[in-house]
Amino acid sequence: MPKLKEKKEEQKKITNYEKNLKSDKIRKREVKIKVVRVAILITIIFLIIIYFILRTIYDMGDFTITLDPQSELRSGLVMYESIENKEQRQILNADELEFMDNISVNWLPDNLNDEADGGHNGENYIAYTFYLENQGSNTINYWYGVHIDDVIKNVDRAVRVMIYRNGERTIYAKANEQTGEAEEGTETFFSEEYALMEQRAGFNPGDIDKFTIVIYLEGDDPDCVDAIIGGEMKMTMEITEEHISE
Repeated sequence: MPKLKEKKEEQKKITNYEKNLKSDKIRKREVKIKVVRVAILITIIFLIIIYFILRTIYDMGDFTITLDPQSELRSGLVMYESIENKEQRQILNADELEFMDNISVNWLPDNLNDEADGGHNGENYIAYTFYLENQGSNTINYWYGVHIDDVIKNVDRAVRVMIYRNGERTIYAKANEQTGEAEEGTETFFSEEYALMEQRAGFNPGDIDKFTIVIYLEGDDPDCVDAIIGGEMKMTMEITEEHISE
């Protein structure tokens, strides 16, 4: 009898051990499931955030102009799209094109800088005219740069960004993919992130600068090939000021 009792107790211990072992496995499995669920949830939230960020960016159009909102408070630098109606704006959006085919710079109208205020797109190009005015009492410098927000299918290789500032024209382009040299008649993009970055020095009280921005695909660019068909590009012109005198 004692041996039988000992045997039963031993079997009971084994059973309890197996139960504890199974419970431990179940707990570990449940923990793993919870970790996986949390990871999936975090991934979904991250993708949703990225989606809304990209949607916000592209809903603003292919080309946007932004002025540092503190500029007016610090120095009186203001922005507007019409010389006849100086309604101050912090953000200006150029109308987008559903489709842009490649063209030659020689096909563009000669009067783009004087054609109209605000948006005045043409066939296969974006054009936008706006103004900056120093309504403060001090002379300032300001910077203007065109930030490359997004590029699809390397379309930036053939894009041209033409800037008229007070009638003076400069065309910016990415360096030739093969030679690394500037494309004919252009200034090379400032960096991979910025198409251009320029300073306007000595902007005196009462001064008004007129800008016209033109964006198109240069068909004579050696990098304008079939591989970029269907590509997209989003850019933002950023304007910030630098105070230089009291």
